[in-house]
Amino acid sequence: MERRGFSIAKFPDKEKNTSMGKDDTELESKTMKTVAEITRNMAQAIGTERYIKCNLWGYLVFTDGVDHLRQDAEAFWLVDAIASHRIKDEFQAWTLTVNLKTKIGNLVCTDGNGNELARQNIEYTNFPLPEITFFVERGGYGSEENWTECLVLMLPSER
Repeated sequence: MERRGFSIAKFPDKEKNTSMGKDDTELESKTMKTVAEITRNMAQAIGTERYIKCNLWGYLVFTDGVDHLRQDAEAFWLVDAIASHRIKDEFQAWTLTVNLKTKIGNLVCTDGNGNELARQNIEYTNFPLPEITFFVERGGYGSEENWTECLVLMLPSER
Protein backbone atom coordinates (compact mmCIF):
# COMPACT_ATOMS: atom_id res chain seq x y z
CA MET A 1 0.00 0.00 0.00
CA GLU A 2 1.29 3.42 -0.95
CA ARG A 3 1.88 5.79 1.98
CA ARG A 4 1.63 9.25 0.57
CA GLY A 5 1.72 12.70 2.04
CA PHE A 6 1.23 11.92 5.71
CA SER A 7 3.64 12.56 8.51
CA ILE A 8 3.97 9.63 10.86
CA ALA A 9 3.00 10.32 14.44
CA LYS A 10 2.83 8.01 17.43
CA PHE A 11 0.06 8.37 19.95
CA PRO A 12 1.18 8.69 23.55
CA ASP A 13 -0.01 6.45 26.31
CA LYS A 14 -2.71 8.22 28.32
CA GLU A 15 -0.62 7.77 31.47
CA LYS A 16 2.34 9.55 29.87
CA ASN A 17 1.83 13.27 29.42
CA THR A 18 3.76 13.93 26.20
CA SER A 19 3.23 16.58 23.56
CA MET A 20 3.44 14.20 20.56
CA GLY A 21 -0.32 13.74 20.36
CA LYS A 22 -3.55 14.31 22.21
CA ASP A 23 -6.64 12.36 22.96
CA ASP A 24 -9.68 14.38 21.90
CA THR A 25 -11.14 14.40 25.42
CA GLU A 26 -8.05 16.18 26.78
CA LEU A 27 -8.82 19.39 24.88
CA GLU A 28 -10.79 22.12 26.58
CA SER A 29 -13.38 24.31 24.93
CA LYS A 30 -12.53 27.99 24.54
CA THR A 31 -14.60 30.93 23.41
CA MET A 32 -15.58 30.70 19.74
CA LYS A 33 -13.37 32.82 17.52
CA THR A 34 -14.66 35.22 14.89
CA VAL A 35 -15.23 34.13 11.29
CA ALA A 36 -12.16 36.15 10.24
CA GLU A 37 -9.97 34.43 12.85
CA ILE A 38 -11.28 30.99 11.90
CA THR A 39 -10.72 31.64 8.19
CA ARG A 40 -7.21 33.00 8.82
CA ASN A 41 -6.28 29.99 10.97
CA MET A 42 -7.63 27.55 8.36
CA ALA A 43 -5.51 29.23 5.67
CA GLN A 44 -2.42 28.46 7.74
CA ALA A 45 -3.19 24.72 7.91
CA ILE A 46 -0.79 23.20 5.37
CA GLY A 47 0.12 19.82 6.76
CA THR A 48 0.19 18.33 10.21
CA GLU A 49 2.74 17.47 12.87
CA ARG A 50 0.56 14.88 14.57
CA TYR A 51 -2.70 13.00 14.38
CA ILE A 52 -5.34 13.07 17.08
CA LYS A 53 -7.27 9.86 17.57
CA CYS A 54 -11.04 10.21 17.54
CA ASN A 55 -12.53 8.70 20.71
CA LEU A 56 -15.82 7.84 19.02
CA TRP A 57 -14.14 5.67 16.38
CA GLY A 58 -10.49 4.78 16.90
CA TYR A 59 -9.99 3.99 13.21
CA LEU A 60 -10.36 7.73 12.46
CA VAL A 61 -7.65 10.26 13.25
CA PHE A 62 -7.61 13.95 12.43
CA THR A 63 -5.00 16.59 11.74
CA ASP A 64 -3.83 19.73 13.52
CA GLY A 65 -5.91 21.90 11.15
CA VAL A 66 -9.12 20.01 11.96
CA ASP A 67 -8.27 20.21 15.65
CA HIS A 68 -7.76 23.99 15.48
CA LEU A 69 -10.99 24.42 13.53
CA ARG A 70 -13.07 22.41 15.99
CA GLN A 71 -11.59 24.42 18.87
CA ASP A 72 -11.87 27.82 17.16
CA ALA A 73 -15.50 27.20 16.09
CA GLU A 74 -16.43 25.15 19.17
CA ALA A 75 -17.40 22.39 16.75
CA PHE A 76 -16.18 19.30 18.59
CA TRP A 77 -19.44 17.63 17.53
CA LEU A 78 -18.47 17.88 13.85
CA VAL A 79 -15.67 15.30 14.04
CA ASP A 80 -18.01 13.02 16.01
CA ALA A 81 -20.74 13.44 13.38
CA ILE A 82 -18.33 12.38 10.63
CA ALA A 83 -16.96 9.49 12.69
CA SER A 84 -20.45 8.26 13.60
CA HIS A 85 -21.09 7.20 10.01
CA ARG A 86 -18.10 4.82 10.09
CA ILE A 87 -17.59 4.94 6.33
CA LYS A 88 -14.40 3.13 5.32
CA ASP A 89 -14.16 4.22 1.68
CA GLU A 90 -10.59 5.06 0.69
CA PHE A 91 -11.51 8.66 -0.17
CA GLN A 92 -14.37 10.76 1.19
CA ALA A 93 -15.33 14.40 0.77
CA TRP A 94 -17.48 15.74 3.63
CA THR A 95 -19.25 19.08 3.24
CA LEU A 96 -21.16 20.90 5.95
CA THR A 97 -23.47 23.63 4.68
CA VAL A 98 -25.18 25.91 7.18
CA ASN A 99 -28.01 28.38 6.73
CA LEU A 100 -26.65 31.08 9.04
CA LYS A 101 -30.11 32.64 9.53
CA THR A 102 -32.02 29.48 10.50
CA LYS A 103 -28.97 27.70 12.02
CA ILE A 104 -29.91 24.52 10.13
CA GLY A 105 -27.18 22.48 8.50
CA ASN A 106 -26.59 19.52 6.22
CA LEU A 107 -23.56 17.26 6.40
CA VAL A 108 -23.02 15.32 3.17
CA CYS A 109 -20.37 12.73 2.33
CA THR A 110 -19.47 11.87 -1.26
CA ASP A 111 -16.83 9.67 -2.84
CA GLY A 112 -15.32 12.70 -4.56
CA ASN A 113 -17.05 11.85 -7.83
CA GLY A 114 -20.49 13.14 -6.85
CA ASN A 115 -21.78 9.81 -5.52
CA GLU A 116 -23.42 10.43 -2.15
CA LEU A 117 -22.37 8.05 0.61
CA ALA A 118 -24.11 9.64 3.60
CA ARG A 119 -26.26 12.59 4.58
CA GLN A 120 -27.11 13.97 8.00
CA ASN A 121 -29.49 16.85 8.68
CA ILE A 122 -28.39 19.08 11.53
CA GLU A 123 -31.47 20.61 13.19
CA TYR A 124 -29.46 23.30 14.97
CA THR A 125 -25.86 24.45 14.82
CA ASN A 126 -23.99 27.57 15.80
CA PHE A 127 -21.21 26.73 13.34
CA PRO A 128 -20.17 30.17 12.07
CA LEU A 129 -19.22 29.39 8.44
CA PRO A 130 -21.78 28.86 5.67
CA GLU A 131 -19.81 25.93 4.24
CA ILE A 132 -16.76 23.83 4.97
CA THR A 133 -15.31 20.75 3.29
CA PHE A 134 -13.11 18.04 4.75
CA PHE A 135 -11.36 15.12 3.11
CA VAL A 136 -10.85 11.66 4.55
CA GLU A 137 -8.11 9.46 3.10
CA ARG A 138 -6.52 6.20 4.02
CA GLY A 139 -3.28 6.74 5.94
CA GLY A 140 -1.47 5.45 8.96
CA TYR A 141 0.93 6.10 11.79
CA GLY A 142 3.73 4.35 13.61
CA SER A 143 7.08 2.91 12.66
CA GLU A 144 7.69 0.61 9.69
CA GLU A 145 7.55 -2.37 12.06
CA ASN A 146 4.44 -1.16 13.85
CA TRP A 147 2.43 0.58 11.11
CA THR A 148 -1.25 1.10 11.97
CA GLU A 149 -3.64 1.84 9.12
CA CYS A 150 -6.39 4.35 9.71
CA LEU A 151 -8.52 6.99 8.02
CA VAL A 152 -7.25 10.58 8.25
CA LEU A 153 -9.70 13.49 8.44
CA MET A 154 -8.12 16.71 7.12
CA LEU A 155 -8.79 20.14 5.72
CA PRO A 156 -8.35 20.41 1.94
CA SER A 157 -5.25 22.59 2.46
CA GLU A 158 -3.62 19.76 4.44
CA ARG A 159 -3.95 17.23 1.65
